[in-house]
Amino acid sequence: MLKLVLPKGSLEKATLELFAAADLTVNRSSSVDYKATIDDPRIESVRILRPQEIPMYVAEGMFDLGITGRDWIEETSSTVESLGELHYSKATSRPIRMVVAVAGDSPYKRVEDLPQGVRVSTEYPVVTRRFFESKGIEADIRLSYGATEAKIPDIVDCIVEITETGRALKAAGLREIDQILQSYTELVANPVSYEDPDKRHAMHQVRTLLQGVLEARGKVLVKLNVGDSDLNDVIGLLPSMKAPTVSKLHGDGGYAVETVVPKREINILIPALKDAGASDIIELPLAKIVH
Repeated sequence: MLKLVLPKGSLEKATLELFAAADLTVNRSSSVDYKATIDDPRIESVRILRPQEIPMYVAEGMFDLGITGRDWIEETSSTVESLGELHYSKATSRPIRMVVAVAGDSPYKRVEDLPQGVRVSTEYPVVTRRFFESKGIEADIRLSYGATEAKIPDIVDCIVEITETGRALKAAGLREIDQILQSYTELVANPVSYEDPDKRHAMHQVRTLLQGVLEARGKVLVKLNVGDSDLNDVIGLLPSMKAPTVSKLHGDGGYAVETVVPKREINILIPALKDAGASDIIELPLAKIVH
């Protein structure tokens, strides 16, 4: 039913791991094969392509559903339907920022200080041109094929580059003077396909599985038994997504309690629960959480 396109390159491994955890394992003949399959009736075919190209292909209807970055959606001026952000790896858990940077000793403090005809190097010429035009600055924009930060100050006056923390720019002796946009990885759909009720339903089901995996990451299920007299003390120790589930045990056996807690807290929590009177404490991994 759905033609799916996934990103190749730096996001590839984490994307395939996410789909496998969502029980949507991507099968291909080799790690360099661009064609793949998913054994699921909702997925007709899978392609693995560069994220720079994905927004355009999804917008044109070559694919129904894809994963790419907001930066490339804006750069290609692609009209797609966003089904939400996916923070599934180190590279996607924090936003990347597209910024304007100059040499550290440059006299320019703001983009508005840059002169008419300023020379700009970037891998994002469309977004860059749109931004400088919005500031009323005529810019000589030059497409960069990499090592953009190395072109200041001999080749260009400033650059437009993506950064996560800004450390690489500082290491290159550069200074940010403005931010153009923030970008996360997004699940995007072709607008025409999204209007089809069956395809839209399938898209949201796929999104539910992916988001369920992400929601479960870093969390565990804790189950325990506790007597009547200690119940309130134990409940008071439990962080939970909502309220813990409490069930009366048969006879006078007390209560069974279960809740979801952050994995990072479990080493402190389990001994504290035992001290408070809990017994038969079980920690279980979680595959998905679907609200």
